Amino acid sequence: MIIMIAAAAENNALGKDNKIVWHLPNDFKRFKLLTSGHHIIMGRKTFESFEKPLPNRTHIIITRQQNYKADGCIIVESIEKALAACPKEEDSFIIGGGEIYSLGMPYADKLEITRVHESFDADAYFPEINMDQWKIDATEFNAKDQNHKYDYSYETFIKI
Repeated sequence: MIIMIAAAAENNALGKDNKIVWHLPNDFKRFKLLTSGHHIIMGRKTFESFEKPLPNRTHIIITRQQNYKADGCIIVESIEKALAACPKEEDSFIIGGGEIYSLGMPYADKLEITRVHESFDADAYFPEINMDQWKIDATEFNAKDQNHKYDYSYETFIKI
């Protein structure tokens, strides 16, 4: 199954200047839990936003830059080649950024969205979810607390 996983604000903001504009520790834990042991597909800028490759995951990086190198990672030039590099019998995750989510939406079977209940100024956005093609399967609200400045919900969508 191809799963897109993202944290997006009410206005679909993902981030600005290659950084996430909120800090939700529980979302990071959920991301790690869901993606560990799997192939993760991302754009070059998303990969470069990490301090180092994420442990226990196979990184597939999509870039137009010829001769791009990243130790231990699979480098491809298209979403189709990225998906072809994933094991067919396992879940694989598309993890961003905005352009990669747009390219991946037609291929996704499931969306795991952390909806941050706020709007932000951003330069990267998650694509609109067409509710004629997707149905919400589960939702879990989480109130802000001392470690989470914003209310947020985990939303799972399944392609119809």
